[in-house]
Amino acid sequence: MDKYYRKRLVPLLLPAMILFIMVILIPFGIGVIYSFCGWRGTYFAGGDHFYDAFVGFQNYIKVFKSSKFRDSFVYTLEFTVIAVIALNIVSLIMALLATSVHKGAGAYRTIYFMPNLLGGLALGYIWQFIFEIVFSQLIFNKDGIINIPFFCNMLQDRYKAMIALAILVTWQMAGYMMLIYTTGLNNIPTDLSEAAAIDGANVFQRFRYITIPMLMPSFTIVFFLTLSKCFMLLDPNVALTDGNFNTRLLAMQILRTTKDTNPPDYGLAQAQAVIFFLLIAAVTLTQVVVTKKKEVEM
Repeated sequence: MDKYYRKRLVPLLLPAMILFIMVILIPFGIGVIYSFCGWRGTYFAGGDHFYDAFVGFQNYIKVFKSSKFRDSFVYTLEFTVIAVIALNIVSLIMALLATSVHKGAGAYRTIYFMPNLLGGLALGYIWQFIFEIVFSQLIFNKDGIINIPFFCNMLQDRYKAMIALAILVTWQMAGYMMLIYTTGLNNIPTDLSEAAAIDGANVFQRFRYITIPMLMPSFTIVFFLTLSKCFMLLDPNVALTDGNFNTRLLAMQILRTTKDTNPPDYGLAQAQAVIFFLLIAAVTLTQVVVTKKKEVEM
């Protein structure tokens, strides 16, 4: 079987390589070129071709001078920090609970994973109903079950909406990340914990000095996935607030740029997309390098 794949490696990879080049690389390259042009979506400002509408770094200068882009950048960073921390804590706790159960463990994992099957605008509108109707009018208002003003009208405040978005993302993604942590926990040799217990280490000491170091490969994967997905979040942001109350994430800022400019400046939006790509690449690659160095051999 190995000889078969070695002889036919190129023919087997060729369809995927062609698709990757046609769907990813070529559009990305065109987008980078258009980010240096006065592109209006259906025409170029200044001529019939992109080189006639070349504006140099003017679009990038406009991006860094834009208060909307800076605000959305800061908001995205704040949201990502909160969401990544919450996601990792919740998913790790779920994984520890799932691995401690022997009967029905598969059912628990399936139930935890099911929210990840939902997504897009539909999930956002479901949680919009929960925050606006269930939380604000039925449970947490002064006439509800318990009066907690913070949970009322969460989508009408910049920072409360950030918490609401973090709750949504954690609810959706924690089950998927739990599976990664569960796999890592199952790969930790039990004799290490048993030996530490015999030497007098308590539960918290074993978790700190054995479980966490041995879980670093799982931390690397989970941090990479959560960081990249939180930075690129769009649909829930659209569904919950639609960017109102100064709650635009970077992905929505790029989407709304063509509506904020007249005529629609697609070149400016594309420049933001290129900066967005470089930002995500820098953050995620740095995270992978840092967490990789902390991994230990089993």
